[in-house]
Order: sequence, then structure tokens, then C-alpha cells
Amino acid sequence: MRAWERVKIARNVEYSLFTFGDSQLPYYLLCEPNTKHPMVVIKKGEIQITRPIILSPGNNGPEFEDFFEEQDEENVANFLMSRTAAFSNLKISNRKGVEKIVSDQMEEALAKLNQQLDDQEEDRVAILTAPRSLTGVALLKYVTERIMRSTPDNIQEMRERGFLP
Repeated sequence: MRAWERVKIARNVEYSLFTFGDSQLPYYLLCEPNTKHPMVVIKKGEIQITRPIILSPGNNGPEFEDFFEEQDEENVANFLMSRTAAFSNLKISNRKGVEKIVSDQMEEALAKLNQQLDDQEEDRVAILTAPRSLTGVALLKYVTERIMRSTPDNIQEMRERGFLP
């Protein structure tokens, strides 16, 4: 729980995920400075969630690709997923983009990035914050919250298409 609470979604996205097929979730991740790394680092990336069009007994899940840099972090994520959520039939991959050092103040870096996205009228890019050791957990939290918030819309679409009563 402490790891989960240490990561934040500083700028959220309000669009639902696609019920079938792929959804792209672009993000910026701000890594908090610490004694070893005294500057804020911004990592740009995009998570792709693939939901199968046809469900079969072989579709288990979820599958994570390129989320975790450390085995300890992956163990924390597996622990959290096994006890807090059951998202089956998903493939979730992370494409890491550029990384840049921006400031020694987290609040300043966050304010500048928010202003940049506002100026660009960008409403589909999230901003996440996390300690360097929990970047994969930040991505996992973001994906989990997006899936849970999209579920009612996805269920409604499945009803409209005749897949559910």
C-alpha cells in the first residue's frame, strides 16, 4: 500500500478505453529527485493496452511488457495485482521514449509540464509522479485506474452489441 500511495497521477485523462482492440495511453512520468539523483527526470512514453477481440481459454492475463526495470518492483506489482485486481485477457506494453533532466524542484517541473500541455490543448496525455524506484508501479497504477474507470462504458457497449443481457 505504501508503494501504491507514493505514486501519483498528477494529470488524468478522462477518455474511456476501447472495449475491443487497442488503446494508447501517452504519458509523462516525473521521477522525484533523491540523494543519489538530485534532479527531476521526465520520462515520456506510451502504454498500449490490447484487449482481445475473441476470448478463448488460452487468453489469460494480464501480460506486462517493458514495465519494470527492477525485479523487486515487478515482484511488488505482481503482489498488488494478485490481491487487488483481476484483469484477464489483456496485453499491456510500455514504449519508453526520451528521458530528460529538467529541474531540482518537483513542483516547478510539474507546473511547467502542465502549462505546456494546457497551451497545446492536450487532453489525452497523463502526468504521473513517482520515486525512481517505483516507476513501473506508477505505470501499473495509471493503467489499473484507466481500466477500472472505463469498465462501465465497456460493459454498456457490450450490451449494445448484444454480448451481454
